[in-house]
Amino acid sequence: MSEMVIFDRAAVAAHRDRAAARLGRVRPVLDDLASRLLDRLDDTGRVFARALDIGGRGAVTPLLAARGIAVVATDLSPRMVAAGHGDVVADEEFLPFGAACFDLIVAHLSLHWVNDLPGALVQIRRSLKPEGLFLASMPLLGTLGGLRAALIEAEAALTGGAAPRVSPFPELADCAGLLQRAGFALPIAERETIDFDYADPLALLRDLRDAGETNATVARARRMPPRELLAMALASMVMDGRLVVRLDMAVLTGWGS
Repeated sequence: MSEMVIFDRAAVAAHRDRAAARLGRVRPVLDDLASRLLDRLDDTGRVFARALDIGGRGAVTPLLAARGIAVVATDLSPRMVAAGHGDVVADEEFLPFGAACFDLIVAHLSLHWVNDLPGALVQIRRSLKPEGLFLASMPLLGTLGGLRAALIEAEAALTGGAAPRVSPFPELADCAGLLQRAGFALPIAERETIDFDYADPLALLRDLRDAGETNATVARARRMPPRELLAMALASMVMDGRLVVRLDMAVLTGWGS
């Protein structure tokens, strides 16, 4: 396991617990992103029988089931599973499955809070049958970049310093290298960019909370931020009365060997 601990996994689970009852508010976005990812299955020309859905928050499993695929879904959050958005409570860093269990494994926007990503990918590859497919998505460097910069600038102006308030994300080239390092055959990492347009800037923060995507870095500030921080940061991002934020999403594919 990697010795580097960037994310507080207990906080990740707590944020997902809190989001379990709120997913309906962001369901259209989660479903659309899952559909974009799973469209890649049509390009494979393969028929899959048994799939593992890692942390899909109820967006991936129905789409796979509609293709006639038997699905086992996991989530780090017990409340997410209790709410029907998974079957098994499981940590992505310690998957409770044996070798060659699935011919398809999907990890949709769930691996970016993992500390030991190389180790998690090795476990996923081992749980994949020979010639099975691993399909994943994760945010890339540049995602929420405007929010990151605005928060740093506003907090520095208010307090003279700034705490990390947006998660670090990998670069695209790193993703393909991680797949190859984990032993996947024919690793591919592609970029897909989606812009989100908000009339109410605060709606961005609500969406992140309702999706379970709020800050869970170990180095995050534990005290309440200055009252003016969020309003100042968001105001600096608004142009022509709108707030536009970008998701740079990596789409990863790799085959079992």
